[in-house]
Amino acid sequence: MATIKPFRGLRPPRDLVEQVESRPYDVLDSEEARAEAGDNEKSLYHIIKPEINFPEGTSEYDPRVYEEAARQFQKFQDEGWLVQDKDEHYYIYAQTMSGKTQYGLVIGAYVDDYLNGVIKKHELTRRDKEEDRMKHVRVNDANIEPVFFAYPDNAVLNELIMRYAATEPEYDFIAPIDGFGHKFWVISDDADIATITEEFRKMPSLYIADGHHRSAAAALVGAEKAKQNPNHRGDEEYNYFMAVAFQASQLTILDYNRVLKDLNGLTSEQFLEAIRKNFTVEDRGTEIYKPAHLHEFSLYLDGHWFSLVAKDGTFDNNDPIGVLDVDISSRLILEDILQLGDLRSSKRIDFVGGLRGLGELKRRVDSGEMRAALALYPVSMKQIMDIADSGKIMPPKATWFEPKLRSGLVVHKLQ
Repeated sequence: MATIKPFRGLRPPRDLVEQVESRPYDVLDSEEARAEAGDNEKSLYHIIKPEINFPEGTSEYDPRVYEEAARQFQKFQDEGWLVQDKDEHYYIYAQTMSGKTQYGLVIGAYVDDYLNGVIKKHELTRRDKEEDRMKHVRVNDANIEPVFFAYPDNAVLNELIMRYAATEPEYDFIAPIDGFGHKFWVISDDADIATITEEFRKMPSLYIADGHHRSAAAALVGAEKAKQNPNHRGDEEYNYFMAVAFQASQLTILDYNRVLKDLNGLTSEQFLEAIRKNFTVEDRGTEIYKPAHLHEFSLYLDGHWFSLVAKDGTFDNNDPIGVLDVDISSRLILEDILQLGDLRSSKRIDFVGGLRGLGELKRRVDSGEMRAALALYPVSMKQIMDIADSGKIMPPKATWFEPKLRSGLVVHKLQ
């Protein structure tokens, strides 16, 4: 059963939230962060991308950069740009994209739940990326940015959230970078707090939707602090890390597509002929063609779009991994035909996700940068949960959640 708790959030005053809030650290590079922060000293980028305070070209892994993160974090508190709530709260965070709103509960997730598998993952993590985030958590003694969770739909929680959603929010703004709406409420009623805690206690599992490295880092630092404390009791704040948990049915997963640098020495005709072994191929012309259902793919090659439909027998409906389109395309095209090797490290492939759309695939191929592009039908939240429940791991670059969480609305201190 899932254990959660409210916490004393560290938050911007209402009139400063739009100056403080930012995109997550891992969706933009240092130069983009430098440009977005501009001359705004209150931008959270000074904490989560602190290399922007050094000369261009400074590595984000330079030890001085982590020290700068801690210095900036303290400065934000000293200046009153982040102020800690006096009492423990849960919070509601709502995001609106294309007229659709999803409501998340900001919670303290239990470190032991991550370590014992109650909090389930569906992606592999890389140790170097874990260590980077662990250093950031250690030096700040805080979770500056939240992890993105999903939980099974719950009528009691939905009713509670909708009741708050009908009231005036603490924060209400539209992020200029993406045009999405963001609202935030503070839950201070003791009965509502108790209800949330109890409803999560009934859930056998929570699911990491996005932020596997942040989850791993937060949990490992929490476990590390427990070992280092000779008087460890188990109720210390470091036993919890910050997450925003959404009802699974509300989440939007967009397609995560592939662009290919070469055809492994094949001509276009030879490549298409090889694909026909396992797919029904149809030329769809020069207009952008988007896959309409599971097991259908779009290939952009030589100015034409082709639909590829996986033939019977190329996947196993009883295998939660083998039935995934990302697995089908990886096995039968990227590995068998193109022999790309490890997708995480291959220089012959790149990935295009989120809102960029199929027009971005066409642009990169037409420019001559890439030889071909492959578009996939999006993975479903049910598929992700089935895989997490089975204990298996999804192929790389399989999911792209949108909208991304904004950072800086609330921070969780570990003491």
